[in-house]
Amino acid sequence: MFKKICEISAFKRENKTVDIVRRLGVITADKIHLKKYPKDNPVTVFNPGLVLVDSELKIYARIVLGYFTYASAVAEITIPIEEVENSNTFPGHYSAEIVVFPDNRYDIWGVEDPRVYRLDDRILMTYCGRTVSYFDPRKRVERTLPITAYKENRKWKKVYVFRMPKETRNFVVSDKDAFLVKTKNGLKLFHRPHLKDENFYLTISDVDINGELGYDGLKEVTIRNTVLAYEPAEFEDRIGWGASPIKIEKEYLFLIHAVDKELKFYRVFALLMNEDLEVVSVSPYYIMEPREIYEVYGDRPYTIFPCGAELIDDRIIVSYGAADSAVGLGEIKVDEIMAILDKNRC
Repeated sequence: MFKKICEISAFKRENKTVDIVRRLGVITADKIHLKKYPKDNPVTVFNPGLVLVDSELKIYARIVLGYFTYASAVAEITIPIEEVENSNTFPGHYSAEIVVFPDNRYDIWGVEDPRVYRLDDRILMTYCGRTVSYFDPRKRVERTLPITAYKENRKWKKVYVFRMPKETRNFVVSDKDAFLVKTKNGLKLFHRPHLKDENFYLTISDVDINGELGYDGLKEVTIRNTVLAYEPAEFEDRIGWGASPIKIEKEYLFLIHAVDKELKFYRVFALLMNEDLEVVSVSPYYIMEPREIYEVYGDRPYTIFPCGAELIDDRIIVSYGAADSAVGLGEIKVDEIMAILDKNRC
């Protein structure tokens, strides 16, 4: 359905893992104390976005307060970077504020899996909204959609919900794992639609947003010129975008999560694109997989789900969901991941 921009056969990939991510620590729901909410702790916390602001890590974690509908919201947690680097103080107990929650037809059943990143001089969040159709058995269309909000004066304002063109919307079961990137060829939405053919597509689309970011109210935006960025290997059931990319000189470094075809385990590999968004390298093996007990066992066993990444000096701090039950933080050395990718360039 979508035009390809890369042939998967151009890159050698093996079904094995060489885990290069140093675990920094894990935050569980009992360590999180919600402000201005009668329930002190969430039931669970996971799949966190991440952004560095004035030497502090702002973690935007998906929280759930009860299991009846699993309706998620996003809570903001602030941790000084030096605390993360000190194993004697991290993790501690943290105050958290619910900052984005269900409030419209596009996200009424949940605000999920936020990617938080900078675009020009703004901090943006693109999350997966569970729409009004999510639990409706009569409507297996657009059950989830990407929604973007931006932060202004400490508040998050929802401004755009992204939809496929009208002629293809009835084929879209859901659309998630999304974020915006400003490229030399314009603004692009990276996203992962699930279509009625029961396939999941790693795609990039053009986005036209007229005027300054800051539309007063939530506006529908029709994406266009969707292309297929990369395809799963024969041993994978599906793949999806992880965190928004890290710019390394003139290339974009992406973390991609992959679901094993047989066991349904989640693992992570790296993908490198040039400024024309052409895939120039893929790690020849997975660089991260569930290994700690909190990654192996939880609400979703054997799951590593990266949503945030920040470049700090010569390393990348990664925030990820662990077994849908905890927030994990890890560290990747830039020279190590680039050495792996340099050996597998096309």
